[in-house]
Amino acid sequence: MGCRMSITPDALEQEFSLTTAVTRLDFLARRDSGETTLNTAEDVDADDWTSFRSATTSLDVPESLELLALGEVVARKARDSQLTGFRAALRGGASWQQIAEALGVPPEEAWTRFHQLIERHERARVLDSDAAAAARELAGTRPS
Repeated sequence: MGCRMSITPDALEQEFSLTTAVTRLDFLARRDSGETTLNTAEDVDADDWTSFRSATTSLDVPESLELLALGEVVARKARDSQLTGFRAALRGGASWQQIAEALGVPPEEAWTRFHQLIERHERARVLDSDAAAAARELAGTRPS
């Protein structure tokens, strides 16, 4: 038996850039037709190749696990990029109402998300305490 690659978001996040992860995610998602008939085994005459004409594509287990993990990688990378978007918008003078509209949420929720991102990046040591404090100051008071 060969070496088995760990199919986890952490492993794939190191391997794929955002663009590559999205491309691979899209490729795998398009390969699976999602038909429930693919979930059943069928007895087919080994000499009868006509069954291939109507065959649809399905993902094998490693590919399906990769699809799940890549979805998480893309979600994480997209979430991480939001911190940059929040800070740029705030530095540019955007209101919490405008930021909220861009996210499709109420202003209070947008403000809360920004603070959650700051906390997550601070815990992950992406932001030091000074940078986190500056981001909190940039956010201002919670909109009501």
